[in-house]
Amino acid sequence: MSRAADLGTGRELFVYYRVADANSAAAGDAIGGMQRRLVDAHPGLVARVLRRPESNDSVQTWMEAYALPGRGIDAALEAAIALAARAMAGSIIGERHVEVFVEGASPST
Repeated sequence: MSRAADLGTGRELFVYYRVADANSAAAGDAIGGMQRRLVDAHPGLVARVLRRPESNDSVQTWMEAYALPGRGIDAALEAAIALAARAMAGSIIGERHVEVFVEGASPST
């Protein structure tokens, strides 16, 4: 199987960025709405948002996580997530940083 054909299998996205404490409620609403629309448009997509429990200098670190069990996040879905995120640009500080991880080997039992 070629790498292009395998793109997506097991791929998960983790997107992190900063949010001002004073803007956390509005950012939460924007991100929640964005993720609901993505989940509705892409059956099976699992989307979560997490944040560090503390803030530093009145700034929080948030992370979105995306998985599509059984298929993984392919390039088209990754592009759709990036496009949807453009609507929340005013809710965050700086850029969104995208990290891609794939399933690792599981320990044998």
